[in-house]
Amino acid sequence: MLLHRTTHSRPWRPAAALSAVLLAVGLLAGCGSGSPDPTDAGAPAAAGAFPVTVEHAFGRTEITKAPRRIVSVGYTDDQTVLALGIKPVGMVDQYPNPAGRSPDVNTQWPWVKDKWGGTRPEVVMSNGDAGPNYEKIAALRPDLIVAVYSEIDQDAYGKLTAIAPTVGRTEAEKEPFSAPWQDNALHIAKALGKEPEGAALVKGVQDKLDAVREAHPEFADRTAVALSWYENSVAPFTTTDVRGRLVTGIGFKGATKIDEIAGGSFYTRLSPERVDLVDVDHIFVINDKADQEALKKFELFANLSAARNGKVSYLLDSEGPAVGAAMSQSTLLSLPYAIDELVRSVGR
Repeated sequence: MLLHRTTHSRPWRPAAALSAVLLAVGLLAGCGSGSPDPTDAGAPAAAGAFPVTVEHAFGRTEITKAPRRIVSVGYTDDQTVLALGIKPVGMVDQYPNPAGRSPDVNTQWPWVKDKWGGTRPEVVMSNGDAGPNYEKIAALRPDLIVAVYSEIDQDAYGKLTAIAPTVGRTEAEKEPFSAPWQDNALHIAKALGKEPEGAALVKGVQDKLDAVREAHPEFADRTAVALSWYENSVAPFTTTDVRGRLVTGIGFKGATKIDEIAGGSFYTRLSPERVDLVDVDHIFVINDKADQEALKKFELFANLSAARNGKVSYLLDSEGPAVGAAMSQSTLLSLPYAIDELVRSVGR
């Protein structure tokens, strides 16, 4: 399986010279991909007072008017844009779309399907790619690029911002993928001129989390961790990862020792002698069926007290109800679904 963001550091895919990318706009813009254009389909422009200046990790971006053609380069930024009433023209496939499958699975999750409707955005990057496809992005003629839940570096930001105004991750985010989901949502809402709407949506999700903690005070006395079986290893997520934040968001204590050995990454792979680090009160396993079965056969995991005592929630990732996908995205759209399913899994 892929952990649903690029899982190790590698250089961005060498792009064509930027001048060639920009030259390609004129050639490619008229060609299109055959997909319905979200803007032409009637997606409204953002409402609000413009210009807006957004401070982010790579500087500051001024957005002079309400954007209509938005390309999402962050792995899940498309869902925040959707939640705020706009259909991006380009997006990242966080989950690889099965060969020959149409429509794209990333537009068909239960929490986004109705929002996308019949719109089919262009895929500008897939999980595991070394970087975004600048030529595709340029051809989409964006007036805003959102790269918030993203690992882009300064070089990639320079290429993107030469195509269109680009908003990078929040200034406070020390490592990619470590910002609270609330911060990311409000950051994108500001860029769209929809801060009040964003704040209201964030409050709605936060209220749901608060209600779970109130209904389940017993969670506060238990430590829990989310993990996957990845490359024949137990791979727990840190407390700053969106999955870890969701586990603590519903009231559990986080497994902070994982953070210490992850070295700033959103996850780590445990050697056999360190599997004891996930010997906690409750474990949430995010894998599809084949990997779940492989993990169950891993003796060191099977001997953990949580596994022996039935305190493991096995959550299908992209299969079936796709609870793992909802957790891994942790967006304004997926979180309400993920919260309900996570709490239900503890009670089983």
